[in-house]
Amino acid sequence: QSIVQAQLNTKSIEIDAIVIGLNASKPAEILKAGDTTSIIIRNQPYGEIQLKAIKALPKTVTASQPDGSVKAFPDPRPEGQFSNNFVLTLVGKGQVTDDGPVLGNIPVKVGVPIDLDGKLYNFRASIIDVRVQ
Repeated sequence: QSIVQAQLNTKSIEIDAIVIGLNASKPAEILKAGDTTSIIIRNQPYGEIQLKAIKALPKTVTASQPDGSVKAFPDPRPEGQFSNNFVLTLVGKGQVTDDGPVLGNIPVKVGVPIDLDGKLYNFRASIIDVRVQ
């Protein structure tokens, strides 16, 4: 009965995770919306999760202006082309407990580190938003 009850309480959980400084020459070829990837939450494997959306963040540097203000400009450094920043939206099935959303018995909260592991990549991200659908 508890298995049936857990399945009835299953909800779609969306996670936004930020990736800073992913060193890859062609990230758009290895990360694609709609693909699935393995996820490890707090060093505990969860299983497969879907990459719903991938938003590239601009690569900028700041420069002080003569009037004392600061402006952001595109990063002109050649090595900057290999450092990528993203916000990933991931979707999985989980439960909502009194302590919040849970994926595979692992609580998911803002600030929790996650590892994404695919055929051609393995990197760490940090959860910045959690939504229950």
